[in-house]
Amino acid sequence: MATFKPKFLKPDTDDAIEDNRTSEQQDSAFVFNANHNLGLIEQRERLPIRKYKDQILYCLENYQVVILVGETGSGKSTQVPQYLYEYGWHTKGFIGITEPRRVSTITLANRVAQERGELVGDTVGYVVRFQERITPETKIKFMTEGILLRELLADPLLTQYGVIIVDEAHERNMLTDMVLGLLKKILRKRSNLKIIISSATIDASFFSEFFSWPGSGEVSVKLSIEGRMHAVTNFYLNEPCADYVKETVETVWKLHQKEPPGDILAFLTGQDEVLEALDLLREYVRSSEVENLKVLPMYGSMSSTDQLAVFFTPPKGVRKVVLATNIAETSITIPGIVYVIDCGFVKVKWYNPRTCSDSLVVVPVSKASAVQRAGRAGRVRPGKVYHLYTKADYDSLVPRQPPEMRRSEMSGAVLQLKALGIGNILRFDFPSPPPAQNLLSALETLFALDGIDEQGNLTKPVGYLLAELPFGAMLSKMLYVSGKMGCSEEIITIIAMLQVQSVFSRPVSAVAQQSGRIAHRNFEVAEGDFITLLNIYTAFVEEGRTKEFCGQYYLIYRNLKRAYELREQLITLASKKYGIPIFSCNGDVKTICKCITAGFFTQVAYLHHSGVYRQISSGTELAIHPESTLYTLPQAQYVVYGELLQTTKLFMNHVTVIQREWLTELAPHYYQQTTVRE
Repeated sequence: MATFKPKFLKPDTDDAIEDNRTSEQQDSAFVFNANHNLGLIEQRERLPIRKYKDQILYCLENYQVVILVGETGSGKSTQVPQYLYEYGWHTKGFIGITEPRRVSTITLANRVAQERGELVGDTVGYVVRFQERITPETKIKFMTEGILLRELLADPLLTQYGVIIVDEAHERNMLTDMVLGLLKKILRKRSNLKIIISSATIDASFFSEFFSWPGSGEVSVKLSIEGRMHAVTNFYLNEPCADYVKETVETVWKLHQKEPPGDILAFLTGQDEVLEALDLLREYVRSSEVENLKVLPMYGSMSSTDQLAVFFTPPKGVRKVVLATNIAETSITIPGIVYVIDCGFVKVKWYNPRTCSDSLVVVPVSKASAVQRAGRAGRVRPGKVYHLYTKADYDSLVPRQPPEMRRSEMSGAVLQLKALGIGNILRFDFPSPPPAQNLLSALETLFALDGIDEQGNLTKPVGYLLAELPFGAMLSKMLYVSGKMGCSEEIITIIAMLQVQSVFSRPVSAVAQQSGRIAHRNFEVAEGDFITLLNIYTAFVEEGRTKEFCGQYYLIYRNLKRAYELREQLITLASKKYGIPIFSCNGDVKTICKCITAGFFTQVAYLHHSGVYRQISSGTELAIHPESTLYTLPQAQYVVYGELLQTTKLFMNHVTVIQREWLTELAPHYYQQTTVRE
């Protein structure tokens, strides 16, 4: 029987299509799945989005762009693709859904397939970097935003797609903005392509204005989906506090003594602050001999076992306290939370084009983040939120953090746009245009790497290779050079290790941390961090890739296993697709370090006579990161670094020791040797 897409009646006037609520009201409703013990069909029917099904389909028929504001837990990510499939939209092409993270991409695909009673790869599939589960029968395709950008290289008008859903658009990361800018160009060429922009806290009016152009008529429509919520009471300080970490600990202790049962979630800015608060709070517990308080940390680099601990229900009569970074703000939901403590700050990366560095700076949260944090207290029952700042400070917060496009290094974005035929980057219609200095810095870097020529066009073969490889321009150039230097096996291993999160396990207890640091010294070498990673991988493979080996040396098995899988894929990709010969240098560390220099020659520091490192291009003072292999070793005269991060200082990370003469040998167009008097 033929599948068809019926026409829908216009919704009643009582069902508002326009979203007239304020941004604060949009962010203040949060949903807890009280129906988790029901069957999948019953759960679907009880989701808040169910009663808006006809309105969504009507809007999609009559407008090219539907801006869907659905509150957290309303079911927008899992249900909208199924509604489209059930009513025949898949006959016009793929129903594509982009997600900002690979974890959410895979999880959502599995959930939708489960609801349909299928295996992933049948009607519902997914594609993420280095991994895919699709077949010729796949019609609903979940993918990361980077995958859609790469598909644009082969199919600039996305002719295989009938509908594209851009999910979690409120995060406004760089790839999201690039996708939206390109989709706007495609819409002007393809009137039959439909776009749904979906988010919990989106600025609907901003995107409605963006998806309009002279003579386009009424292209977009906004549709708000309400959810269920519990009341949340907000408390503020009368006076600003001097130390929000200590204030967090004291607030936790007061809540435990005075408030009824209910778990506590406290937000801090980073791992160091979480561990500091953890030690302070455990000292409170020891000194008071309290046994009904369980304190747990939550941050990104923890092992999976430690991370899972926060999701378990504590024993009866025991209160759980979770000390977390903003990883707990939107990505996960911790059950049982009734009280939330908001320190009022967050760490964000901010690119400095003068030093070509990402600064990891602590800044006040935005109002959107503050409301999002507060919502964690309203999931299971009415909750309370304690903001460690004054009401006046809250009122002065910015509505949202600036989009990533305006505070990030741009070389990857420039390569992608150049490969897609966008000749004049300055005239590309970004939702939020990046600063001119960031674009200039990216163009200068790509020109130095021989990725673009003097006219700004991609070079062959280097520029096209840099644009196609799924990692940064400097790593890509390093891989290209490795084929000529005869060390491509080792360089591919290093690149694979850098694609996963840290392989070093960071235990919670102080004793275990010391033991881990001692164990890691078995792999450390004077040449630096990249060679240390190579040693770890080599030992992991030689010892049979076992969990026992990782446990003995405080390494994360999951990440090392993933690096092994990525390395196998990269070797196939490099040799078969890009023609890079695969050779091993058989332990010639000098050759490997020279190859690293050929990729990162723009990021060099030298040891000044004052005893500090200085960036060779700007003279900016730098320091070795405490987690670097070289932190406790004698200082080398010249080093290259993989990244710069600014916290208390401007730190170099992923550092490799080099020789000065390599710079003029490998990059004579960039360096000239001269005598300078200081």
